[in-house]
Amino acid sequence: MKASQFLISTLKEAPADAEVVSHKLMMRAGMIKKLGAGIYNYMPMGLRVIRKVEAIVREEMNRAGAIELTMPVVQPGELWQETGRFGTMGDELLRFQDRHGNDFVIQPTSEEVVTDIARQDFRSYKQLPKNLYQIQTKFRDERRPRFGLMRGREFIMKDAYSFDKDADAARASYQNMVATYRRIFDRFGLDYRAVAADSGAIGGDLSQEFQVIAATGEDAIVYCPGSEYAANIEKAEALAPTQERPAAAQPMQVTPTPGKSTCADVAQFLNVPLQTTVKSLVLATDDTDDAGNICGSQIWLLLLRGDHDMNEVKVGKLPGLEKGFRFATEEEIVAHFGTRPGYLGPIDTRQPVHVVADREVAVMADWICGANQEDAHITGVNWGRDLPEPELVADLRNIVEGDLSPDGEGALAIERGIEIGHVFYLGTKYSQAMNATFLDVNGKARHFEMGCYGIGITRLPAAAIEQNHDERGMIWPDAIAPFTLVICPIGMDRSEAVKAEATRLYQSMLDAGVDVILDDRGERPGVMFADWELIGVPHRVVLSDRGIQAGEVEYQQRRDKEASKLPLADIDALLRDKLGL
Repeated sequence: MKASQFLISTLKEAPADAEVVSHKLMMRAGMIKKLGAGIYNYMPMGLRVIRKVEAIVREEMNRAGAIELTMPVVQPGELWQETGRFGTMGDELLRFQDRHGNDFVIQPTSEEVVTDIARQDFRSYKQLPKNLYQIQTKFRDERRPRFGLMRGREFIMKDAYSFDKDADAARASYQNMVATYRRIFDRFGLDYRAVAADSGAIGGDLSQEFQVIAATGEDAIVYCPGSEYAANIEKAEALAPTQERPAAAQPMQVTPTPGKSTCADVAQFLNVPLQTTVKSLVLATDDTDDAGNICGSQIWLLLLRGDHDMNEVKVGKLPGLEKGFRFATEEEIVAHFGTRPGYLGPIDTRQPVHVVADREVAVMADWICGANQEDAHITGVNWGRDLPEPELVADLRNIVEGDLSPDGEGALAIERGIEIGHVFYLGTKYSQAMNATFLDVNGKARHFEMGCYGIGITRLPAAAIEQNHDERGMIWPDAIAPFTLVICPIGMDRSEAVKAEATRLYQSMLDAGVDVILDDRGERPGVMFADWELIGVPHRVVLSDRGIQAGEVEYQQRRDKEASKLPLADIDALLRDKLGL
């Protein structure tokens, strides 16, 4: 490709609404252009990156035995009604009706459609296992689309779905995909971790996320530096304390804390460690009648140590809370505790509440909590003496740096990551809901055991940029760079020698299969270099009259601080070596 034939539209400054590095640089490099909130045009330079990502993903999926197909972007709502997700998925699912009043959705994922295919075409265990995948446009109506391609509404995703005869075979398919994902992300040259994860709205009981390590990541990744343990913070277990609960050493008493409504403020006011305070979080669950109308509510008081934060995913799996919960309203709080939030506690509530204590709180003695009266807290609180033992003790909190690893191999550390892939073992969640069956070896109907596996095709380039950039621009890994090599001739329009050598080298690299671009625009060297450093092409060769006369060219890898001089006579062979050809 010659630059004069291509569309290069770089900007000196990023738009004001660009927040993270990848968004700013992709906009400045002319890789994407905003059309609407969370919706972007993929411009030629950006599309080249996306197509390279797709090619690697497709190659490895085919190698793993998966079969490519394409499912519609627009899907009948009746399929989603079979699984119940039409009504439960939330506003992220974009629903609409056609002129006849039929319900449709714009696909955010395709479990329902692919299960419908399976129940029509896979009749016998002899046809299994099967893994169907697509690389297709998706749409999720994000409440707050942001960060460019990191969290857009329209995006491209590779989603795959496995069908197996039993749980053992399904787990083998799952592990095959885990190994495939590792090969894919290794080829991209990214620093990533595979972490245990929660399955979320898709469902299932075995799940891993693939996270690119980046300071701007939305997800917190918990890992043990001394072992292979890694998990999303939503999934990571906080181990139960091994120490016994100390004996009570203080009397319980109400202590004035004027204007101090947070645990941190109370600890500072009383000059005690934050770890001696207990925070109260009030949740509610609603009872419904046969018609789905709310007919009553249960109030839950969750107790966590003052320096810990609640993990909503863990809480959502507790008995009594597993069908959904919400934070209690202020009206409900006042009715049950007699005061507004900030001074709540489990002692002398006005109405009964379900008390659930975090594991750490369950072994605390002489702790501090709200007194259920404004501007006051209770000090010296002890289980058994001052209040009954909690109704339930469970892991309610997020991991913090220094917690012990569940595998017993040391302390945990935390870093930020960007999710680029996710694998799930679904079991029979969808096949049962849609009555998708096959005949087993005994001729009996059985539901498919399923798995699903996603990769964010358009998110991945953004994640790569977050991990690979400097003050000059992007630094692409060779595998997914828009161009692998750029040839920059200085004064090509004025020097026949430069023009001839640039044209010869360009053709030589093309013949060698290199994805090369020749910058024949006639721009000044400073403009030319700034453009390609911003775009992040990993290899650059500069030709000049003076260099050719001296029998030299300048070569610079994008991460190099300075260019190096190479012999002109050997440049073809040297480039092939540097490019791994």
